[in-house]
Amino acid sequence: QVQLVESGGGLVQAGDSLRLSCAASGLAFSMFAMGWFRHGPGKDREFVAAIIWHGQNIYYADSVKGRFTISRDNAEDTVYLQMNSLKPEDTATYYCAATRATWGSDWYSNRDGYNYWGQGTQVTVSA
Repeated sequence: QVQLVESGGGLVQAGDSLRLSCAASGLAFSMFAMGWFRHGPGKDREFVAAIIWHGQNIYYADSVKGRFTISRDNAEDTVYLQMNSLKPEDTATYYCAATRATWGSDWYSNRDGYNYWGQGTQVTVSA
């Protein structure tokens, strides 16, 4: 049974940092690309960042470029999202997801292409 378990969310102030983790089990982690998405109040679930299986191809949403960093540790079956300079508009439930569908120009941002999803971790940024 595949499980993706996010952790590291919380309540912070604008300008603070958080590091999210997503621990995977039940799948050949190193064969999957991993993505982070978020679902904020009144918004659709949106792409945040993705990293290919070997870690050398990384993608970010424009809204988080320069502030967020995605990384992975294939030895620990874990993907991370380092979030710096947080803003109130970053408030959302953050989800990690796994996919092997890494073809097409925008595969990384296609929610429907991800096979497995975690339950999410809440990030709240106060002004």
